[in-house]
Amino acid sequence: MGLIIRSSALHGAGVYTPTPIAKGTRILEYSGPRMSAKQAEGLYDGDVTYLFGMEGGKTIIDGFGMAAFVNHSCDPNCESDQIDNRIWIIALRDIAAGEELTYDYNIYDADPGDLATCHCGSSNCRGTMLCDEEVERHKRVLRRRRNRRRKRRMPGKRR
Repeated sequence: MGLIIRSSALHGAGVYTPTPIAKGTRILEYSGPRMSAKQAEGLYDGDVTYLFGMEGGKTIIDGFGMAAFVNHSCDPNCESDQIDNRIWIIALRDIAAGEELTYDYNIYDADPGDLATCHCGSSNCRGTMLCDEEVERHKRVLRRRRNRRRKRRMPGKRR
């Protein structure tokens, strides 16, 4: 399957198809060195990473190759799926020639407070690349932190 990496309005570079792709097609494999979550900690210091968690986050792929350039969208035309210990980018619907390939990153392990802001521009944009569960986890963690700070500022009881 001939795909093209070129400039993207979504983010940096993106992957485009010059030919139509049928719904359900395995388009790309997300490949790269595999490591444990512990080994992946601190691998990247900046905002851009190509890490993909599989097996519930136990195994991390440090992505390289074309699949690492597939951008996030809240209204994607692809999805990622783990099949036979491999990660595939699969067409969610028929994709027209010239379209950029996208999938919902559903980030599940960001540091609390990291917004992972989305700029996909779709009509149903969530404003974040985090999955719903991660958004809720961030709210709980940040609420606990605020409550702890408030308690520290309150004068203590004296006996």
